[in-house]
Amino acid sequence: VQLQASGGGLVQAGGSLRLSCTASGHTFGNYAMSWFRQGPGKEREFVALVSWSGSNTYYTDSVKGRFTVSRDNAKNTMYLQMNSLKPEDTAVYYCAAFGGGSDYISAQAYESWGQGTQVTVSS
Repeated sequence: VQLQASGGGLVQAGGSLRLSCTASGHTFGNYAMSWFRQGPGKEREFVALVSWSGSNTYYTDSVKGRFTVSRDNAKNTMYLQMNSLKPEDTAVYYCAAFGGGSDYISAQAYESWGQGTQVTVSS
């Protein structure tokens, strides 16, 4: 599956953004999907996962209560609604298709990646 992330931009602290990840191909609905991010000088880190059906979601602790991951399989699209943004959320955000297994936090478990979209939060 090929992935295209979009929706990043510059926002003030406390603001909101919605990221989108659009997939090509007919297998999007077969995959659990995740968002990762990589801040300046940092390793890529897991942000959120949504199951193939959309019924289950998981988040890293730092974004719980602020970010919401969702998907629309009819549109081959996953979303990340980001509210109450903080300067430490500044990063390139990537979407990825989970290849399976139990370690969904590890980037090595993902089969396909989008190109990334920059999110910058100013203080």
